[in-house]
Amino acid sequence: MSILVSTGLVVSVVRYCCLCMVMFYNLVTFVMQENIEQWYAIKFCVKLNKSATETFASLTEAYGDATLSRTTVFKWHKAFKEGRENVKDDPRSGRPISSTNDENVEVV
Repeated sequence: MSILVSTGLVVSVVRYCCLCMVMFYNLVTFVMQENIEQWYAIKFCVKLNKSATETFASLTEAYGDATLSRTTVFKWHKAFKEGRENVKDDPRSGRPISSTNDENVEVV
């Protein structure tokens, strides 16, 4: 009987961990989508010849506490003003956000 309880506990823990991973993934995806939305808004403001300060003020009015940082807005504003067309973030070196692969999935 104790083996069944232990197995049940392990299954519950694994399910809980998977649920946490899904929730974290959804949160990261939501935040990234909101960032991309704001990057498009910054690009639009650059096309309207708005200053970085005006752009940040408009984003703050629209997004409130979820607004990108002032530094980030100014960085993207400058990049678009200098001719950047792509709104996707540049790839970064270092540890990947996710380590999900076929091998890891089989282990779980």
